[in-house]
Amino acid sequence: MTTFLLIHGGGDTGWAWHRVQAALEARGHRVFAPDLPGDDDALTLDDYAEAAVADIEEGTSLVVVGHSFGGFTAPLVAALRPVEQIVFLAGMVPRPGESPEEWWGNTGSAEAVTAQAAVDGGLTGNSDPFISFYHDVPRVLAEEAMSRERAHPSVAAMSTPWPRDALPDLPTAFLLCRDDRFFPAAFMGRMVRDRLGIEPEEIPGSHCAPLSNPEDVADALERVSERRE
Repeated sequence: MTTFLLIHGGGDTGWAWHRVQAALEARGHRVFAPDLPGDDDALTLDDYAEAAVADIEEGTSLVVVGHSFGGFTAPLVAALRPVEQIVFLAGMVPRPGESPEEWWGNTGSAEAVTAQAAVDGGLTGNSDPFISFYHDVPRVLAEEAMSRERAHPSVAAMSTPWPRDALPDLPTAFLLCRDDRFFPAAFMGRMVRDRLGIEPEEIPGSHCAPLSNPEDVADALERVSERRE
């Protein structure tokens, strides 16, 4: 049995993980998928990390999973609870001293989206979220996800440099969504090799794979967590 801490991305809530949470719990795992604070522009990444573990007992060992913007928060949990492994799911991998708002330019994200859009006829980076984010998510779930959006992350969290000297020296894995139209797969693969020095594991699904492909995400989380030793 593994205890997973699932950290949602920007604008989301823990609900975004509900299908993966159900799949993992059905397999006997313990799962936390908290709502990180929104609508407060003074909150920092450290505040988000503290909120993520607020309901988790001291001493509980975790596999921490950060989706999208949650990649900036997930590694910070290692200073607060025992962490056995960090898993990025289509996650933004931070560098020390780099703010989230700097990540986009430093990684060449916009150029990668433009290049992929030229290949796929404008699907990647499309202004319609049902095309760019939720294209493989059941419509009713996509609409509910959009109804739950709120102001997260804060201005402070976006503009403040990532606050550690290095990523934790822990087993780390990266799950790359091959059908992602927000962070194109080829771009993310390059970013992962550059910043983590590992090969990502590809899974099917869009940027919102926890909603569209929960069993595939749960399978992958089980698979990579079994290799964490």
